[in-house]
Amino acid sequence: MTVEAHKETLEFKAEVSQVLDLVIRSLYSNKEIFLRELISNASDAAEKLRFESLTDEQLLEDDPELRVRVLLDQDAGTITVSDNGIGLSRQEMIDTIGSIASSGTRQFAEALQAAHGESDGQQASGDALIGQFGVGFYSAYIVADKVSVLSRRADLSAEHGVRWESDGRGSYTLETVEKAGRGTDVILHLKDDEKEFLDAWRLRTVIGKFSDHIAIPVEMVKEDLGGDDDEGEDKDKADKAPEFEQVNKGTALWMRGKSDLSDDDYKAFYKHISHDFEEPLAWVHNRVEGTNEYTALLYLPKRAPWDMWDRDQKHGVKLYVKRVFIMDEADKLLPHWLRFVKGVVDSDDLPLNVSREILQHNRKIDTIRGANVKRVLGMLESMAKDEPEKYQEFWGEFGRVLKEGPAEDFQNRERIGGLMRFASTHNENDTQNVSLDDYIERMQEGQKDIYYITADSPAAARHSPHLEVFRKKGVEVLLLSDRVDEWLVNHLHEFKDKHLQSVTKGKLDLGELADKEDQEKAEQAEKEHEDLLKRLKISLGEQVSDVRVSTRLVDSPACIVVGEHDMSANLARVLKAVGQDAPDMKPTLEVNLDHPLVKRLEAEGDQGRFDDLGMILFDQAQLAEGGQLDDPAAFVGRLNKLMMNMFMSGG
Repeated sequence: MTVEAHKETLEFKAEVSQVLDLVIRSLYSNKEIFLRELISNASDAAEKLRFESLTDEQLLEDDPELRVRVLLDQDAGTITVSDNGIGLSRQEMIDTIGSIASSGTRQFAEALQAAHGESDGQQASGDALIGQFGVGFYSAYIVADKVSVLSRRADLSAEHGVRWESDGRGSYTLETVEKAGRGTDVILHLKDDEKEFLDAWRLRTVIGKFSDHIAIPVEMVKEDLGGDDDEGEDKDKADKAPEFEQVNKGTALWMRGKSDLSDDDYKAFYKHISHDFEEPLAWVHNRVEGTNEYTALLYLPKRAPWDMWDRDQKHGVKLYVKRVFIMDEADKLLPHWLRFVKGVVDSDDLPLNVSREILQHNRKIDTIRGANVKRVLGMLESMAKDEPEKYQEFWGEFGRVLKEGPAEDFQNRERIGGLMRFASTHNENDTQNVSLDDYIERMQEGQKDIYYITADSPAAARHSPHLEVFRKKGVEVLLLSDRVDEWLVNHLHEFKDKHLQSVTKGKLDLGELADKEDQEKAEQAEKEHEDLLKRLKISLGEQVSDVRVSTRLVDSPACIVVGEHDMSANLARVLKAVGQDAPDMKPTLEVNLDHPLVKRLEAEGDQGRFDDLGMILFDQAQLAEGGQLDDPAAFVGRLNKLMMNMFMSGG
């Protein structure tokens, strides 16, 4: 059938051109990865067709055996990676190949520039970043100066195919062409200095290294590999249809026994399913038999993906049913707080036509999900115990996500709590490396609670006036400064029968740690300085709910305290920062009667100056907690007036 040519030249988006330029100019640590990426893409296309054909067998046309082929043309200097998978329509070609990681192009460009701006390659290399941003197709430009893509969608109504072609220099062409079979051919026109890849055994070695585990057969021309002429006839090559030989094992790796797999096998498979160029941090492989039979192979990545905090981004593991690919990102197989986990679940019991809606209300899925969570938690617990340095590496990348766990998973709250790591007053630095078990081991005799403080930065937490009495008594306090920490402590109320207590809420009760003499003095002071407290409360008016003598402070004049069951001031700031409403709360102002400023305030007879000093005291207490003033100009004005009075009086 002859088709009417329809050819157009389109410009890449500016950001895409920038990324292509970076990809082409960058030096990569391993050029072979281009073949792995193209074979992985071809395999995915075949898997997608297998799934769609479950409900529409006609999509297989007269070619039901799915495969990937790697072809060489020595004369033309090309490598072709061909599949008979789902294929691409013209619009899909524009949407997928004409744009790079559409929601993350700018981030990729910035990350790649940063990586190559570092000295000694200390940051992730360019090829590692390609994996993170899903732009593996463009790794073809590492070895090719032009790439052509010929594709036809698996659709009986698709009468023709489309050719995409680009040299990666800012534009690409799209052309309507004839294509007899469905699927996609990616043709790499090799650079002059990359002709080493025209060696068939070189490519077979690369396939064995990176793609041996792919369940779809990967084939090469038998003659290119030195195969015998089975017919025994000396015919012109042009007259013979090529014979193909499968060069990968083509078996589902996760179905093989653990004793038959090496660490390199597991690492290679991880890179295939995740498109990550770095090795995984750890993995767990299990086969479950009984009333609900399935296999799970789950991985922990080394690096957090760039879109980990995008709530709309899909996450999850690959789902297979009896070795048939069903869907990517099956998010019902793991909770959202484990969205960084990669892997495969293959069930023997689910129906082949399972959908996301069915997954949502399936008891077998609930069982698999619960077991997957326990496996991941067990893997993390073993790592934390036996490989603390590796666990610290994991925590640095994924700790903030793990902190979402107690709010979403009541059943495993205690186990998740045991995996938490925090900064603490026990250490001089702000590294989050203190576990709740560590804290409990160091608790003082008579201490009943685990004390913590939340703030918007490590510095604000460490230097909060609320910690003064704890430092004086040598009591450790956990320093929480991640935004998610507020949600964590609102759901993790206790750990191993120890209550988690904020040092900024309610009246401070140190229990047996409290000095009885100090308590008696504070109670007596409340009575003796009742007039000061009343005057100050009247002066501050509706801004405070109460003014009282503090048992928290040693060096600071005042601090802000909220009620035991009120929202913390830090959480209120976090909510407002993300555009959500937070209730207006009237805090309590606690004052340190031993501080010179408070003594000066109590002695002030001029009501106007008393009011100014009281407001300065209150504003300073808010600033010390990382808060923002409603009227900074008024604060500056009162402070200037106070300073002028001091200069004029010579004091």
